[in-house]
Amino acid sequence: MIDQTLSSESVPLPAPHFITIAHVVYGLHALSVIMGVSTAAFIVTAFLSGWPSILAVVISYFKRGEVKGTFLESHFRWQIGTFWWSLLWMLIWAIFAIPLYLSMVGIPLIWAMGMVLGVWVIYRIARGWLALFSHESLPA
Repeated sequence: MIDQTLSSESVPLPAPHFITIAHVVYGLHALSVIMGVSTAAFIVTAFLSGWPSILAVVISYFKRGEVKGTFLESHFRWQIGTFWWSLLWMLIWAIFAIPLYLSMVGIPLIWAMGMVLGVWVIYRIARGWLALFSHESLPA
């Protein structure tokens, strides 16, 4: 780790290569979102099943211990949390989607729920990445 500290906090700055790794992880998540936007898949399904996001979560798990005590710890936790919360919400969505799909009336609701979940994923990636550019921590 570098001995520099952030000016507004007494938290040490991580080594520059860890900041680069965090940017790569956000980029991989964003690539999955782009895959969801540019295909027939929902954003959240592309995010959860696409190789970029799966690789990003694996990287986050491996690197989070190495940045303990820095602002990057919150970013890796945020990225991991985004993936797992998306999976949970997707499972809940699927439970409601199956019976709703059987009625024609429920199909628009299924689409709306999928879109809301996709917007939430985009928000989490954008908010985290913007905070990373500013070297800010994210909430727990």
